Amino acid sequence: MAKIRGKLNHPLAEVFGFPVDNFSHEAKASRKNRLCPYHNKSANCTKDKANNPLGVCSIFEDHANTTIICPIRFRQNWQIAIDAASFFFSKNEKWTSLTEVRLQDRNGQSAGNIDVVLVSYDDRGRLINFGSLEVQAVYISGNIRRLFEKYSENPDKHFNIDWSSEKNYPRPDYLSSSRKRLVPQLIYKGGIFQAWKKKSAVALHESFYNTLPALPAVGEKEAEIAWLVYGLDYHHPSKTFKLTKRKVVYTLFDDSMQRITKTEAGPVNDFISVLQDKLDEKLEGVSPDAPALGEILDT
Repeated sequence: MAKIRGKLNHPLAEVFGFPVDNFSHEAKASRKNRLCPYHNKSANCTKDKANNPLGVCSIFEDHANTTIICPIRFRQNWQIAIDAASFFFSKNEKWTSLTEVRLQDRNGQSAGNIDVVLVSYDDRGRLINFGSLEVQAVYISGNIRRLFEKYSENPDKHFNIDWSSEKNYPRPDYLSSSRKRLVPQLIYKGGIFQAWKKKSAVALHESFYNTLPALPAVGEKEAEIAWLVYGLDYHHPSKTFKLTKRKVVYTLFDDSMQRITKTEAGPVNDFISVLQDKLDEKLEGVSPDAPALGEILDT
């Protein structure tokens, strides 16, 4: 896990590609011009709003450990493409990446865009093979824009502003990130690639991956999905964070989807207790003269 130079009193880790306490010429220029150094579709950050971007790349989960909240952040040095290509293609195949590729189902209806499609090709430029690379950042609960705007007013003064007592303190929402975003995408878009017998890869931050249930791993050769797990390591000479591969987990499509979407049941007696409490509360509020349901039905 990445750790910063000292404890900060707010969750901002990187803004417009640089740590919030980096005041180098490059960092200041990036903040001033709202740049994205991670291969966005334009030179500028476009997160949330193109004309008023929310330039937060990553946050601190607990004042020390980071988590990536912008999918473009994963494109640093295109390491995710290199790692996915090593899973999709043979060692000597030529390949390139295509971003934001529209996908349609059998009925011609849009299944959404695929973050990155890697394609291999021969010496004449004819396509040989392809695979899907989905990138999943983490959703945030709370209000991060207000903190971002406060910091942006005066980074030199506000880089360690105390935000601990503010309402709606920003925190990673891993449950929403998996159930509302990652799982539906994999089932719908990944299901199409699975039907085509094409491989898929998923890039995500280690803190997010660690909240998922343990996935049944298989060997690389028989795998249908590669889970590319990354972290952020602080590089002291450059005063920046570096995207670093932590591990790759290989799984089958159906097995991993079943494990992620299956909820483990808790003790039924706990739920019965909740129901009994609610029933008692409801009955206590009923007037003694109120007719029972059976009496109403008999009339």
